Amino acid sequence: MDRILLQGMRFWGHHGLLPHEREQGQPFEVDLEVELDLSRARESDRLEETVDYRLLFRAVQEVVEGEPVHLLEHLAERIRRQVERTLEALPVQRGRIRVRVRKPQAPLGGMLDGVQVEVEG
Repeated sequence: MDRILLQGMRFWGHHGLLPHEREQGQPFEVDLEVELDLSRARESDRLEETVDYRLLFRAVQEVVEGEPVHLLEHLAERIRRQVERTLEALPVQRGRIRVRVRKPQAPLGGMLDGVQVEVEG
């Protein structure tokens, strides 16, 4: 199975448990990995035989910039489901969808590069 990866997508969201996270918002980073059969596109060189990356980007953006949630786990699952719905309308056989969501400015009271959650299905 082949893969399409969109890495390091950055969005502003209002997710988190703390009131200031939901009010002020903060940056979120997302990596998306989708397993697909890309053999037809590899041979034809036609967009109609694959996934337009812009559709995947917009699916992720819609969720991250949309309705606030408390947990990164829930946000990652919402992204996964939105990408799954996007792919259902396309002429490609798909496998797993893996989503990584990072919160680089997680308020944990100390220095770190961020908190990350990964889900797949």
